[in-house]
Amino acid sequence: MKKVLTLLSLALIGQASAANLTVWTHFGTSELQWLKDQAAQFDKKTGNKTTIVSVPFDQIPDKLIQSAPKGQGPDLVVTLPQDRLGQLAAAGVIEPMDKYVTSKTDLDKTAVSAMTYQGKLFGIPMFAESVALVYNKKLVSAPPTTWASFLKTAQSNTGSGKFGYLTDLSNAYMNYGVISAYGGYVFKNNGGTLNVKDVGLANAGADKASAFLNDLRYKYNLVPEGVDGGAAKSAFTDGRLAMFLTGPWDMGDIKKAGIDYGILPFPTPPGATGKWSPFVGVQGTMMSAYSKNKAAAAQLAKQISSADAQISFNKAGGRIPVSLAARTKLKADPVVAGFGKAISMGTPMPNVPQMGAVWGPWSNAIAQSVQKANQPYSQILDKAVQEINSNIK
Repeated sequence: MKKVLTLLSLALIGQASAANLTVWTHFGTSELQWLKDQAAQFDKKTGNKTTIVSVPFDQIPDKLIQSAPKGQGPDLVVTLPQDRLGQLAAAGVIEPMDKYVTSKTDLDKTAVSAMTYQGKLFGIPMFAESVALVYNKKLVSAPPTTWASFLKTAQSNTGSGKFGYLTDLSNAYMNYGVISAYGGYVFKNNGGTLNVKDVGLANAGADKASAFLNDLRYKYNLVPEGVDGGAAKSAFTDGRLAMFLTGPWDMGDIKKAGIDYGILPFPTPPGATGKWSPFVGVQGTMMSAYSKNKAAAAQLAKQISSADAQISFNKAGGRIPVSLAARTKLKADPVVAGFGKAISMGTPMPNVPQMGAVWGPWSNAIAQSVQKANQPYSQILDKAVQEINSNIK
């Protein structure tokens, strides 16, 4: 009888400590299945019960802000990009994760920085993306690591319906690596806190970067007018383009076309003071500040961002892991190795709400800078920054 009571009391203790977790996700198909499998493993190991709820990607932030304070939100969101992090942290609906994440040594520093807002870690990074130089090995015998070798390779492949290098020159996001190399920046980063009153998109370095982008079209005659990302991708998948600046999102089509490709960082542009450092977008798992099961939710968040989980997640959907151990194990995959290197060199896209005030004026200025030869770069960029500052105010 005593033994039965002991077993019964153990069972009741188990039930009392078991948590019911709700996870919101925008994942679909194989990635959703991966998450369900991870949750099932977690539940089996811990005795918790995890419910996965599918919510459209673009609806998650607003839904979280509305429902979390009423106790109707999730415990975890898997995943959100860092550009919504500042808004959610400012609204008080996501929980700082520092006390749950005791070691960050296995995580790419760029990814950790992207998930840090006002000095606190507000999400555990899971995967990242940036642009890099994808080249056709049939047309490029030696991968160019310097500006001189890049220019020589690009020019020798240009002409007779072929192109040496293409990208969308009018796209601010795509070309941020060049702006950063010359010393331009969006907001000054002071030890992990972004100063939104210090916009560096019209400084001397940003002016030089705009002149260089203009040179790619009018001095070096590499990127014709009217070329956007779609046209560049078509030329690459047709085998008519040697080098293409793009991100992991185009790799499915490139593989399908049967192109033998390599991936490497864009070389340091001529006269730049720093290295090319592209924008990096990071997605991570965020915890609701209103969760009643924070310890269990943190346990699940840590499990799905572990090196082993990131490897299986990469196999499910091809995302680039931010775990350094996972990248090492996947180093034979040229997509992981190539973009992984660019991500580590990169600059996190600002995660503050004020970034919304930047995109319009800045994009217009970059597009205008490459519309015809020798534009008044300083004037164009000064006007954009004035507009950005007034938008922020």
